[in-house]
Amino acid sequence: MVSEKIKIRNALGLHLRPAGVLCRKAVEYESNIVIHFREREFNAKSLLSVLSACVQQEDEIELICSGTDEKEALEGLVNVLSL
Repeated sequence: MVSEKIKIRNALGLHLRPAGVLCRKAVEYESNIVIHFREREFNAKSLLSVLSACVQQEDEIELICSGTDEKEALEGLVNVLSL
């Protein structure tokens, strides 16, 4: 299991477009990927789950990846969220 905390920079937070980009990237990996936010976990491969987190600009989330390609998954998702 690997994880990293990330501050969301997008002015609108994880609204539909960036959440969709994140989910499309997450499904490319075999690993289980969750977003830990406000003491809850959200499935990063599910658009509805990510949107239900209601992540806003400047919120800090933790990406947690576990599985065979966990390091690659974490790196790829951090890159997507950094754009």
